[in-house]
Amino acid sequence: MTTATAAKATSGAKDYVAQKPKVPIRHMKFDFNVEDADTNFYLNAELASAYFEALSIFLTYGEELVIDTARYHRDLLDDPELKQRVTALIGQEALHSKVHEEWNEILKEHRFPVPLYRFLAENVFNYGFKRFPQPLQLSLMAGIEHFTAVLAEFMMKHEDNFFHSEDEKQRGLWMWHMLEESEHKDIAYDVFQQLSGNYPLRITGFALALFTIWFLVPIGGVAIPFLRNPRKLISRSFWKDAGRSLGLLVGRKDGVYGSTLGHVFDYLRPGFHPNDHDTSEYLAYYKERLLNPETGLLTPYFVKEVIPPVRA
Repeated sequence: MTTATAAKATSGAKDYVAQKPKVPIRHMKFDFNVEDADTNFYLNAELASAYFEALSIFLTYGEELVIDTARYHRDLLDDPELKQRVTALIGQEALHSKVHEEWNEILKEHRFPVPLYRFLAENVFNYGFKRFPQPLQLSLMAGIEHFTAVLAEFMMKHEDNFFHSEDEKQRGLWMWHMLEESEHKDIAYDVFQQLSGNYPLRITGFALALFTIWFLVPIGGVAIPFLRNPRKLISRSFWKDAGRSLGLLVGRKDGVYGSTLGHVFDYLRPGFHPNDHDTSEYLAYYKERLLNPETGLLTPYFVKEVIPPVRA
């Protein structure tokens, strides 16, 4: 590539970033309470719900990794627009972590093994992932964001799954989180491509993210019912629920991950980009559905939103 061609490509990439919608940092206040919490929130399936509760605990540590890694690499970027988007990503993830921690405290009151899972996740991240070289941490960050983007798109396409429970605040938590994960799904990937673009490194980060989301979190989710109530081991109704829960998570037709395998592994395609999976219509619908000042589902919990300024 000639110098002139490289300069043109860089300019085009900057224009592409500049044309993207601004990502706001939304402050929410759910004021969760123990009495209204539905521990079988996801389609009244105990084990499938436990997966999401385990995810809530692990997410806070994944988001800390994303925040720390994004801050480190933001300083290495030359493009002010992309820097601004990274700042928005950091803000959104920081608030996700804060609110999920508030929710996790509610789970603890319902005998979820939150302290144990925090201990395990802290060791995995602090003595494992966070000791990786920064380029690999950046790749892992992009991989984690890919999996949350897949989950967000699935949930936006299966909105009814949120409404099998009367737990409005937990519904709001997950719908807000899914909206914003889809909103910022391309930022970590764009940073990785600008600062590295190394394909084998990108796939290594993907493999680590897959191990976390598909193995570490499910192991935690499967253990939750037994840690809460060991009698589940001999409960026929629980094992019947387990079969249904398994279908909800990995079923090829409507399972969270079983039906999204093509999207998950599309990340392996050398020319992949998160925006190849267009969610703009879903985002427009959900912003109206969730944030309309008069009828939005999140309006009772919405405090304010801030868009970080672009700084040179």
